[in-house]
Amino acid sequence: MKYPEILCIDDVLRQLDSFDAIIDARSPSEYALDHLPGAINAPVLDDEQRIRVGTMYKQINSFEAKKVGAALVAANIARHLERLWLNKPREWRPLVYCWRGGNRSGSMAHILAKIGWPVVQLDGGYKAFRAHVNAALEVAPPVRFQVVCGTTGSGKSRLLEVLDAHGAQVLDLEQLAAHRGSVLGDLPSQPQPSQKAFETAIWAKLRRFDPALPVFVESESKKVGNLRVPTALMETMRASDCISLTLSRANRVRLLMEDYQHFLVSPALLNEQLEHLTALHGRETIGRWQAMSEGGQMAPLVEELLERHYDPAYLRSIDRNFVKFGQATVLELDDIDTNAFDQAATKLMQTDH
Repeated sequence: MKYPEILCIDDVLRQLDSFDAIIDARSPSEYALDHLPGAINAPVLDDEQRIRVGTMYKQINSFEAKKVGAALVAANIARHLERLWLNKPREWRPLVYCWRGGNRSGSMAHILAKIGWPVVQLDGGYKAFRAHVNAALEVAPPVRFQVVCGTTGSGKSRLLEVLDAHGAQVLDLEQLAAHRGSVLGDLPSQPQPSQKAFETAIWAKLRRFDPALPVFVESESKKVGNLRVPTALMETMRASDCISLTLSRANRVRLLMEDYQHFLVSPALLNEQLEHLTALHGRETIGRWQAMSEGGQMAPLVEELLERHYDPAYLRSIDRNFVKFGQATVLELDDIDTNAFDQAATKLMQTDH
């Protein structure tokens, strides 16, 4: 076999889990926007260098730009070799890619191959991967969803976490989107990924599911924070069997107080988010809710938000959006402790839906 071995996206994806490393040779900003699952970033040109070389191409000529670019690329690859790969054995088999599978990944793959490693270069690069993900997400996923429905605070996300820990197949869109799915759902310590990265994460989860087993997913809306759920996935979820998770309002208030600790610590952060509800509830109501927040009346505030905002919105939308909700399997929680969620997860996994 002659190396680097240049493979198309279909051949690479068939063996994606077998590579010893997946190396993204693009710049850090390109990598941050999205990348192949499990890839590390080892740029042959960083963002500033890429701009510098590109400017030389346009303002001077390609020959001068290539000389400067080659020097930078050689230095960067040398640094990656010293820091990351000097201890790798002869049989170490990495996959290398860049934007289109051209000069950047080609330079790195050539050097790694000359050393003696059986390196693979992705023909078409990230662009080919992105086209594959787009095409895959335009088709209804061949899985059997069980959609966990329930009012805000009923424990849907916790149940998915416990199901996942018990070994069930779970597609947790809120986790992938770094958002809790409501107007108050921003996670202050974790920005949302890009739309492309969100879609790649969904694709990566879907490709591993066994179609013979159910996949548990929450009854999300079309958007999770600022991110859009792919249309084919959304339509499949909305036509799937449902589980109706129920919990008393008192326990829902307790659960939300636990899950939204950052609002208890910073009422100003909560009040900023409450501003988004002004058009629905009016300035007077929002002002009163903000005063309750500042005055430490969080439990009464949470209960009123459930009663006046979240529960009516849920009841208006659930039957319309999830057509099998009327025949949902009812799953009642009597507490929010670990034991209650463990029992609920076990019951679901033992039931053939």
